[in-house]
Amino acid sequence: MTRVLTAMFKHETNTFSPLPTDLTSYAARALIYGEDIPAYFRGTATEMGAFIQAAGHHDWELVHSVAADATPSGKVTQAAFDHIAGTIEKALRDDGPFDAVLLCLHGAMVAEHCDDGEGELLRRLRAIAGDDMPIGVTLDLHANVTDAMVQRASVMVSYRSYPHTDQFGTGQRCAELIARTLAGEIAPQCTVARGAMIDAVDHGRTTAPGPMLEMLARADALMAENAAWLDIGINAGFPWADMRDAGPSVVVVSDGKAPGTRDPDALAASLVQQIWQDRRRKTVQPLALDAGMAAIRAAAARAGDGVVVVADTADNPGGGGLEDSVALLEALLGAGIGRTAFGMVCDPETLHACIDAGPGATLAVQLGGKGSTQFHAPLALDVTVVSMQPGHFTFTGPMSRGIKLDIGPTVVLRCQGIDIVVAGSRHQVLDTGFFTHAALQPSDYAVVVVKSSQHFRAAFGTLAKEIIVIDSGDGLTSHDLKSFGHSRVRRPVYPLDEIPD
Repeated sequence: MTRVLTAMFKHETNTFSPLPTDLTSYAARALIYGEDIPAYFRGTATEMGAFIQAAGHHDWELVHSVAADATPSGKVTQAAFDHIAGTIEKALRDDGPFDAVLLCLHGAMVAEHCDDGEGELLRRLRAIAGDDMPIGVTLDLHANVTDAMVQRASVMVSYRSYPHTDQFGTGQRCAELIARTLAGEIAPQCTVARGAMIDAVDHGRTTAPGPMLEMLARADALMAENAAWLDIGINAGFPWADMRDAGPSVVVVSDGKAPGTRDPDALAASLVQQIWQDRRRKTVQPLALDAGMAAIRAAAARAGDGVVVVADTADNPGGGGLEDSVALLEALLGAGIGRTAFGMVCDPETLHACIDAGPGATLAVQLGGKGSTQFHAPLALDVTVVSMQPGHFTFTGPMSRGIKLDIGPTVVLRCQGIDIVVAGSRHQVLDTGFFTHAALQPSDYAVVVVKSSQHFRAAFGTLAKEIIVIDSGDGLTSHDLKSFGHSRVRRPVYPLDEIPD
């Protein structure tokens, strides 16, 4: 029987975050070992769920090492990296022999001791497995793909949707290419090209016609024309990781057995040139705070079914935001817009004070603004504790459906007509479960505010009569990239520098 080792080691690192990513950070989201992994992921809309299904289809024996995923934050500590990478290394070394390895990675991991976390992991695994064992890798489309990554992976495929509703499909594509490799049908090899930009291709958005969908269509046409192109990945990159190779890239997986002349490097370079030409095109233009508030008032006053969904993009924990900015909340307070739900604010101090006070209590709190002195100070508010509850639920939306999450205890606070979900841990609000676990139904409100940039559209888009994206500048995921002070990325690079066409 074919034996395949699997592992998941993900992190999207915002190097401007003051929060180190340690093992506690992983345990807060997902840190699962061995045979607990299939029980957790079987039947879920994830890459690992797809690997498990593929093993049954191909009659593989899957050996599970570790599945680790942490909410985006600062650099992964060396201790956490060594522990998780070491767990995978140990399984590869001690539990073999193996015929292949399947890895669920992100592609934008920066660790304390190395800027290229995925490249370093693959280097360690190749030192054990040798050069010939097929290694298949899945990536987020916001990966910062390095030369070291593509040199050490046999197959590398990326998500093709943002919100990432195709995680399962990405796992299927990767597993199928590895199955064909093991059968001797193909001899895959990877190549990458990138340009002088850290943000482009509309940041990867696929919810409206625009640059990303156009690039994906072009990639599909090229693969249909030539069987040598096994996969073409269009990666938007992650610009809040200050490392040399940050930014958009194209990864071509080509078949060394395919007949005819082919040049994957030239193909990847031509696609990057198209990304460069379209780098300024965007389908979403976030509004500044004052303009955003005017848009919320106007949208809430318009007739029509559905709620006004507002994305607080500058403080998106899905990109490393601290999830404690209260700049938008302060603007909403007293605005008289109508019933509003605000999710979430990560504030352990306020959370515990409100748990101690209990439901029905009214108390003065200093809410949010505690993670960094460079942002909005805490808000002094008198609030009523509406409810307190354990924060565990199952994702029901299109993204990560079936995944069970425990965010720890939460409380709902009411202040001037706004219901605020307060938690002690950081999580992007990409599923309605972040509200419904606390008995808040988003459809009952006039306005629903989510700490997210784009993923929220998968679950909240069908509820919305209008979507408004606000960049207050108050957070670690503001799109004002020039304000962050990049020092390690290659230069010149767009949009940090003016580069002529």
